[in-house]
Amino acid sequence: MSLAVRVIPCLDVDNGRVVKGVHFQNLRDAGDPVELASRYYDEGADELTFLDVTASTGNRRTMTDVVTRTAGQIFIPLTVGGGVRTVEDVNSLLRCGADKISVNTAAINNPDLISQVSKRFGNQVLVLSVDARREKGERHTQSGFEVTTMGGSHSTAIDALTWAKRAEELGVGEILLNSMDADGTGNGFDLEMIKAMRKVVNIPLIASGGAGKLEDFPPAIRAGADAVLAASVFHYGKMTIAQVKDTLRNAGITVR
Repeated sequence: MSLAVRVIPCLDVDNGRVVKGVHFQNLRDAGDPVELASRYYDEGADELTFLDVTASTGNRRTMTDVVTRTAGQIFIPLTVGGGVRTVEDVNSLLRCGADKISVNTAAINNPDLISQVSKRFGNQVLVLSVDARREKGERHTQSGFEVTTMGGSHSTAIDALTWAKRAEELGVGEILLNSMDADGTGNGFDLEMIKAMRKVVNIPLIASGGAGKLEDFPPAIRAGADAVLAASVFHYGKMTIAQVKDTLRNAGITVR
C-alpha cells in the first residue's frame, strides 16, 4: 500500500457529457466534464480520471478537445482512457494534457501495446483498466473473476488476476480495478475482488465500482487498495471528496 491514499473522482463521458448508469447501462446525464473537473480540483481531489465510455463500442477515438479543456482547468494528475488503440493515440492524449493513459480493450487485443507504451513513455504513464466480474455461464477461470471489454458488454473468459499480473510484467504501472457487478449499485466495493487482486500484483491498485456511502471507503483500503475511485456519489452531491478524506482519516488511514 502507498503511504497516502488517493481519492479520485471519475468522469465517465459520452458525447461530451458526463454520464452515469448501473453496470454501464441506462446512462443518464451528470453534467459538463470541464465544470465537474474544475469543481473536484477545488474540492481537493488527488487525481482525476476521464473515461470515454462509448469510444470502444463506437469504434472511435477519445475526444481530444474535451481532454484538452479538462486538462486546462486542473493541476492534478489526469488519467484518460477509452478508445486508445495505438502508441500514437497515447502520444496524442499526452500532448493534450493527460498525465496517464488507461487502456483496456486494446491491450487485451494486443498485449504488445503495453510494452510499447511503457518503453516509450515509462510505466508511470500506463494504467490498466480491468473491468472484472464474477463468471457467468459454463466457462470457468481459475480465480472466478473474468475480464470484460466494451464497457462490460463483452465477456472475454480471461482470468482477471492472471491478466493483471501479466500486464504488470509487460510494463503497466497501475491497475484500475472496476467491479462490473458492483458498478453504480451503491452497495459497496467488491472487497473479495480487491483482496484477490492485491495478492497477485505489486503495483498500485485503484478500487472502483460500488461506492454508495462514506463507510464504504475504509474497507476498500484495508482490503488492499492504494486509491479509491467513485463517480455518481460525487456527481449527484451525495458526498464530497473532503467527507471521504475525513472518513478515511477517522479510520486511521493516511490521506493526501
